[in-house]
Amino acid sequence: MDIQELGLIYKVGVADNRDVTVDRTLTAPNCPVAGEMPVNVKVALEKVDGIGQVAVNRTFDPPWTPERMSEEAKLELNMF
Repeated sequence: MDIQELGLIYKVGVADNRDVTVDRTLTAPNCPVAGEMPVNVKVALEKVDGIGQVAVNRTFDPPWTPERMSEEAKLELNMF
């Protein structure tokens, strides 16, 4: 299950110079992957040809809820 399907990516912006900004959240402030998630997102994006600088921002506004998950994620996690 990826963080997009889990509803943890709130916004992706691409500037004219191809710099990328990602606003993402956590399921909870004490999430066990809080420290590694932004690094993993940044590293994955930097592998894409033509991408400029990458910034990964954390936000808790709005707070994450399971309703943000895709239907596929809910089905895979048996949340229906």
